[in-house]
Amino acid sequence: MGKLIPILLILLGLGAGLGAGLVLRPVPETDTGEISPPDPAPQPVPSGVETGIFEFGNQFMVPLVEDGRITAVIVVKLAIEIAEGQRATVVANTPRLRDALLQVMFDHANIGGFQGAFTAQNNLALLRRSLLEAAQHRLGADMVFEVLITDLLRTGS
Repeated sequence: MGKLIPILLILLGLGAGLGAGLVLRPVPETDTGEISPPDPAPQPVPSGVETGIFEFGNQFMVPLVEDGRITAVIVVKLAIEIAEGQRATVVANTPRLRDALLQVMFDHANIGGFQGAFTAQNNLALLRRSLLEAAQHRLGADMVFEVLITDLLRTGS
């Protein structure tokens, strides 16, 4: 009987460990890699409106955070297609516009948009559409017609 108690304790410990492992295991991800359907064709520029490209002077830097640590940084260079007559208004509102666009990129990073195949058509379409909506919200739909991602780089692991 004295030799049976240690064996029972070992079996009880193994059973408890197995049960805890099954209860506490991580939930498998069911991500199919697609975030949203591809972006529809951009809205046409109204007739009679001359457009130009406004390039932001500085890059946007978006940190990717995992477990409270920055694991990588996304560096993005953007340009927007604008009504040429409104260039002065865009320049005057550049800080507000940068803030709105940066917030969209932070949100995109937080939903995992820059993980895995982040340059896939669907991922970039979602990002462009969100950036365009933010820019049009900030400046007006009659002033901003398209957001162009001119450079995109991921640094880190």
